[in-house]
Amino acid sequence: MKKKIVLAYSGGLDTTVIIPWLKEHYDCDIVAVCVDVGQEADWKSIKERALKTGALSCHVADVKKEFVEDFLWPALKANALYEDKYLLGTSTARPLIAKVLVDYARKEKAAAIAHGATGKGNDQVRFDLGIMAFAPDLEIIAPWRIWDIKSREEEIRYLEERKIPAPMKKSDSYSRDDNLWHISHEGLELEDPRNEPSLNRMLKMTVPPEKAPNKPEYVEVGFEKGIPVTLNGKKMDGVALIQSLNKTGGAHGVGLVDLVENRVVGMKSRGVYETPGGSILYYAHQELEHLCLDRQTYAFKQQVSQKMAEVIYGGLWFTPLREALSAFVDSTQKTVTGTVRLKLYKGSISSAGAESPYSLYNASIASFTTGELYNHADARGFIRLYGLPVLVRALMQPAGQSRSVKKGRNPPTRAKT
Repeated sequence: MKKKIVLAYSGGLDTTVIIPWLKEHYDCDIVAVCVDVGQEADWKSIKERALKTGALSCHVADVKKEFVEDFLWPALKANALYEDKYLLGTSTARPLIAKVLVDYARKEKAAAIAHGATGKGNDQVRFDLGIMAFAPDLEIIAPWRIWDIKSREEEIRYLEERKIPAPMKKSDSYSRDDNLWHISHEGLELEDPRNEPSLNRMLKMTVPPEKAPNKPEYVEVGFEKGIPVTLNGKKMDGVALIQSLNKTGGAHGVGLVDLVENRVVGMKSRGVYETPGGSILYYAHQELEHLCLDRQTYAFKQQVSQKMAEVIYGGLWFTPLREALSAFVDSTQKTVTGTVRLKLYKGSISSAGAESPYSLYNASIASFTTGELYNHADARGFIRLYGLPVLVRALMQPAGQSRSVKKGRNPPTRAKT
């Protein structure tokens, strides 16, 4: 009996090449598994393509709900943002895909799992670590790490030689990943950081900001314990809410990121990301946290947010550290409930007001009008105690010596004539 290999199949260029390549180099049956995390895909034609190119069978696993609730919401609640820009669209999906692949490998009694991640990219790390977390006994086959193909152009030639239709045109051979949360673009003119992205031909979900409507649009997002639950007053499940915000945000050109980032493997790479709905939700969530979290908690959570982003980006989702970070984040979200109103206009997002039953903003304290809870005279004593180290250090200076004048560096004097 031939051994079975479960392949993470998207129907894109890489995995279209991998099916015939595996059959040419392994005595195996290939079970293609498509994991639906919300990407725009014609699953019927993709399944047909997998079978025509040599797969024994092809399965589609719809895990959009799990993707949102178990992966996107934890990242959102953490405000996890990699290198100040990237909203982790691919990074959050890969661990879930790896988990699904293992489930199918067990059902099919497969001996190995194959994926199309390159030997230079981050996804190989995310896939491998996810598979290792659930099935350390399974072989992992990553053709990009072992075959002789060196470019996407060579992949297209490989298919042409075997009379297999390529799933894209040569002129549009960006390396893309898309799901419910985002679309990423790499390759072509983006490989030179000096080049401006060709947004008009590249973008799929978002209009270039200059082509967005000349009139702003307002959206209102409601949260319960850090999780978005309503849009413009209407209760919605996570999948529908993100889909709706993607359309609205995309129409106004919001959520575009052009980033030269540090990959896990050590090199820098450049990508353009479309994350319209996610950008709106991150902005709204942070506005609500500004209202509901005290200074100390917010300050420490910023450190946790950065660490969470690094952990997710690095493929370490299924680790005790990620779980511990999520536990801390969840504890901070108990009071992050309320509504945020935002204005979208030509690529920008701005706050248009927020409210919460747990708001720590107190008008009687913050107002310029003196209220009962705050006495201006109290500030003098506070400042003296708060600045005591400054005062003590100043008193220790020699009499008449300014701290700005360093020893041996007296200002020059004019020569006598």
